[in-house]
Amino acid sequence: MFTRMKKILMHGDIPSSEKEAVQKNIIEDNRKFVMIWAESQLIYWGYCLFMSFRNEAFTRCRSAYIMAAVLCLAALIFAAYLAKKASGVILLSAFMVDAAILGAGLWIARIQLQHDALTVIMFIAVVIVPIFFVLPPAFNIILLLAYNILAVFVLREGLRPQLYANAITYLIIASSIGLVIGCYVNKSRAERYVFAEVIARQKVQEKVHIMFEQTTEALAGAIDAKDTYTNGHSRRVAQYSLAIAKEVGMSEEECDKVYFAALLHDVGKIGIPVKLLQKKGRLTDEEFAQIKDHSVVGGEILSSIKESPWLKIGARYHHERYDGGGYPEGLKGEAIPEIARIIAVADAYDAMTSNRSYRDAIPQHIVREELVKGCGTQFDPKFARIMIHLLDLDSEYKMKESVSGANITNSTSLRCEEIYHECSEGIVITKKMSEIRFCSQPNDGFVKEECMPTLIVFDSLDGKVHPGEENNKDLLYYEYARIRLDGQVTEFNTRKAEVRFSEQETDLEWSRSGKTEWGQRYIIKAVRSKDHVLVRVLSEVKSFDAILALRDIGRFVYISLSGEHCELHSIRVENEEEDFDDKAIPRIAEEISYIKGPSGDLPNVQIEGYRVDSTPGIPVRDGMKISFHTMSLPTARLVWHTAYIVLFYSPNGIPEGDENKEYALIRLDGENWDSDDLASNKTIVSMGDDFMGWEAWKEENKKGFDCTVSFHRDGNKIVTITENLGISLNVTTTVVDDIPDIYVTLTGDQCALTNIRIIND
Repeated sequence: MFTRMKKILMHGDIPSSEKEAVQKNIIEDNRKFVMIWAESQLIYWGYCLFMSFRNEAFTRCRSAYIMAAVLCLAALIFAAYLAKKASGVILLSAFMVDAAILGAGLWIARIQLQHDALTVIMFIAVVIVPIFFVLPPAFNIILLLAYNILAVFVLREGLRPQLYANAITYLIIASSIGLVIGCYVNKSRAERYVFAEVIARQKVQEKVHIMFEQTTEALAGAIDAKDTYTNGHSRRVAQYSLAIAKEVGMSEEECDKVYFAALLHDVGKIGIPVKLLQKKGRLTDEEFAQIKDHSVVGGEILSSIKESPWLKIGARYHHERYDGGGYPEGLKGEAIPEIARIIAVADAYDAMTSNRSYRDAIPQHIVREELVKGCGTQFDPKFARIMIHLLDLDSEYKMKESVSGANITNSTSLRCEEIYHECSEGIVITKKMSEIRFCSQPNDGFVKEECMPTLIVFDSLDGKVHPGEENNKDLLYYEYARIRLDGQVTEFNTRKAEVRFSEQETDLEWSRSGKTEWGQRYIIKAVRSKDHVLVRVLSEVKSFDAILALRDIGRFVYISLSGEHCELHSIRVENEEEDFDDKAIPRIAEEISYIKGPSGDLPNVQIEGYRVDSTPGIPVRDGMKISFHTMSLPTARLVWHTAYIVLFYSPNGIPEGDENKEYALIRLDGENWDSDDLASNKTIVSMGDDFMGWEAWKEENKKGFDCTVSFHRDGNKIVTITENLGISLNVTTTVVDDIPDIYVTLTGDQCALTNIRIIND
């Protein structure tokens, strides 16, 4: 038991509050133990010192008595100091008990015993006695009485002087050893006792916690079941809220409060009619007022749970706005309880990313932009930024619900009657070569010449084919071209397309696993270099290269498999790890560039995706300024498609590397993120009278503007200041470690940076 308890104390398997209780209990018990020991020793040595002035035998060892008495007095004062206010009572009671014991010992000590034997017995007793301090008080009193009797026998008047010195030495050494042993034994006893209490209490708490969780989840499920469009909403909001709370650094207990308050945040909807919750059309003012009442009703329902007053916070205040425009009380800023400010962000996120009776789920990029726009207005900026960060980490966007489109499959086979009838999931094409292998077989009733696989080259937010939805702003579906595997290319959104046939023999042997491959075998190799895409088609009949010159450089490129009157099976996709050589892709049109013209102190940079390129690192100097011209690319559509300022360290000043440490990422739209472990950032964002809104901000970015960034450095603290298009940024970055060389680089997302100049005062 003690070993397990020790591991728990060392490894933190129990809460810190329980550890503190264990330590406090041990310290208090050992303090009392030291006081009793010190008091009894002080009385004894005080008696010997008193006798040294009246008896010659005691006089010879007076210096030893003084030393022992001083040590015991010091121990007693220290123990009394630890006791603080209680020391006086404990000291008085212990002193009276020890005095009575010593008096009894002196009265009994009339019988003469063998001196040497007494010395040995006394030594053993003084060592063993403290161990029994773990026994009930009655035993302690009896043993302490015996200890004093033996001590008096040894130093009775008339004994040999040499024996005095030996006995005194034995007493000092043995008492010290006994004290250490007694404290250790007492520590073990205290730890075992407290550990047993902790385990028992934790088991009870776990049972209560499980029962509470099951009850709240059942209630939340009953609430969500009233509306098929919000089924699972409460649980998702609770999970998002918990993730935000953990990211903030809340304790386990605080995270639990946030989770359960979020789980029951919509409890007030119990009183709202189902027809109203599921209404597809616009709500009337009266109906909206009835919906708004659910926050008040929920707060009243949960206020009856007196032991958990924090539960009602989420229900009552999760529709309050940070700018004071919410309901039911119109609270503003930090006047809104923290739990409610967290739930408000999580609730809005889930509402936007879920299907509703009046609309489909909103795509990720729009959700993110709404969160950015709501920072400081609808949402607490701190919690909104954390939600945005969590969204950025969710690269696969698993929380979204599917939107309409073609019959999409991600299996290893598909059966196509006509193009778009059935399509594979989009395979993203990058500067790393992708290889697609499959076999094609005619459908029943069709001859080989009537069936033909086709590649659909496109872009969309979800990487899926959406025929006929090119104008859908939520999907941003954009089809470049269709490539039939007989060499025919149909262009839609390309500057130019070119097909180059090959007369070389093609080896299509590849490893076979699973079912036997039959029909026509194909290998498709696809790679992208900026505004050009190379699609190499290899087959046993005909092989060719299809080269597409894109109209822009800011979009993604996907390839989906489809076809006419054919079954495609044994589909396999592999990606190479190394970048493809750009020079190996034939250029059929002029390169699209937005950085032509003269450059400044640093080369111009065209950034076609999120931080895919950047300037060289520039050492940050106090008073330094960087001026440059920034312009968003024509395909930019989001507020964060702009320039970024990154503070970092690397041994060679290069922005990319395994040894790099990034301290701050500052976006010109006011967003920034920092490393929790490496630095802290204090950001002040101000919007002036000339700020015309985010739509105007995006338009001005596309036109381009001149930007100047100032840096002030004092040791490990750097202040970055800039003002652009009505947004003023003042970011103070404090680096944890003492780093002599901190660098800055300019990067961004879908933007071009030109005329970059460094100005040093």
